[in-house]
Amino acid sequence: MTRILLAAVSATFLAVSASGASAQTKLSRNEIINSLQGAQQEVDLSADQLQKAALENIQKYPGANSPNTLPLADKLASLRQFNVEITFDFDSARIKPESYETVGLIADALHTPYLQGQTFFIVGHTDAKGAREYNLDLSLKRAMAVREALVTTFRVPGQYLFAVGLGEEQLRDPSNPDAAVNRRVQLINMGYK
Repeated sequence: MTRILLAAVSATFLAVSASGASAQTKLSRNEIINSLQGAQQEVDLSADQLQKAALENIQKYPGANSPNTLPLADKLASLRQFNVEITFDFDSARIKPESYETVGLIADALHTPYLQGQTFFIVGHTDAKGAREYNLDLSLKRAMAVREALVTTFRVPGQYLFAVGLGEEQLRDPSNPDAAVNRRVQLINMGYK
């Protein structure tokens, strides 16, 4: 029952702008480009390191809710990034058809000269409802689904895209851990290879 409830709640990532100042109404390719461009050099952090840090945070601080933010949170916050709405089928990592337009806009942005040749993390997040381990796994599967769609459907070169799931380990609004604003997909520019 808990698993079903969790899946229902986390089936949708909330749309928020890169600044977080207001709810996003109409996403544009230029908005994505403007939020992501500007990285000058490669960031010394791998997707595996970030994924491992999230798992270690759960092991180090067990319990229903994460008492601490990731040690890498400050580093991630300093990078060029964008949060976007992607919706999924119930208890699944299958992207809903209505979200393919959004994925296509991301692909359009990544194909422009402003962003070509740079490396991106596709990071899945959930709210704090349900088990943290389950949220971590679900968020990784959904980030992988977004990456797969970008590579196979929209022909974005796969060597520049890395999926990471952080579950509820890096909440956007820690004071409201169950808030919808915490459910999101985040694109982070990791710079040139």
